[in-house]
Amino acid sequence: QVQLVESGGGLVQAGGSLRLSCAASGRSFSNYAMGWFRQAPGKEREFVARISRTDAITYYTDSVKGRFTVSRDNVKNMVYLQMNSLKPEDTAVYYCAADNVQRVWGTGNRQTQYRYWGQGTQVTVSS
Repeated sequence: QVQLVESGGGLVQAGGSLRLSCAASGRSFSNYAMGWFRQAPGKEREFVARISRTDAITYYTDSVKGRFTVSRDNVKNMVYLQMNSLKPEDTAVYYCAADNVQRVWGTGNRQTQYRYWGQGTQVTVSS
């Protein structure tokens, strides 16, 4: 079992940056690929980014490519989402999630593929 706790959300002006963190507790963190999702008010939760277990292979949804970077530290059991050039449409609750299945690159973007979830952290981008 893995417990996930996100932090780092807040209020930022458009064009600004935030770094989200996700702390994982439990065993064998490096056995899990990690994903970031977000849910804006009135919308469904959507995929943002994913990072593989140990070789740091990443991929992103198109709307954040070039602006967001996902990374992980398997020694500290941490996953990060660096968000730059933020836009008002990035406003959402951001969740990290853990997937214990190794998947073909580009296919780990569905919520149902992730077994464990954090409680979320709010990101608000003002215009």
